[in-house]
Amino acid sequence: MVKEFNYRGHSLQELQAMSLDSLLSVFPARQRRSLSRGITDEKRKLIEEIKNVNNLKNPIKTHLRDLIILPYMVGVTIHVHNGKDFTPFEIKQEMISHYLGEYVMTNKRVVHGTPGVGSSRSSLYVPLK
Repeated sequence: MVKEFNYRGHSLQELQAMSLDSLLSVFPARQRRSLSRGITDEKRKLIEEIKNVNNLKNPIKTHLRDLIILPYMVGVTIHVHNGKDFTPFEIKQEMISHYLGEYVMTNKRVVHGTPGVGSSRSSLYVPLK
């Protein structure tokens, strides 16, 4: 039996049908404050691009890591910049009211190699092959 998705007591179809004002009352305080202060022109342009995603041939690429995921963005694949390159990820239902940047890591796991020649006195005797 598959569990039906609910976000704070509302189904995905109900969330998609809500206006932005009624959606704000469902979101947490941080997201509510951010959206009530207004949406910049860059964010508005990206939101319109996401709404018209069926007309696009190229992937949606953005540097806007602080954009809040809204219900009508579910199912769209977005390439978000992580500081070096664009990392794609698909927006799922559970990601609603989170930020895009939360799902794209900006740093990699550090993997230390062998010490280089000259790093310490003991590394002089480590064979190079």
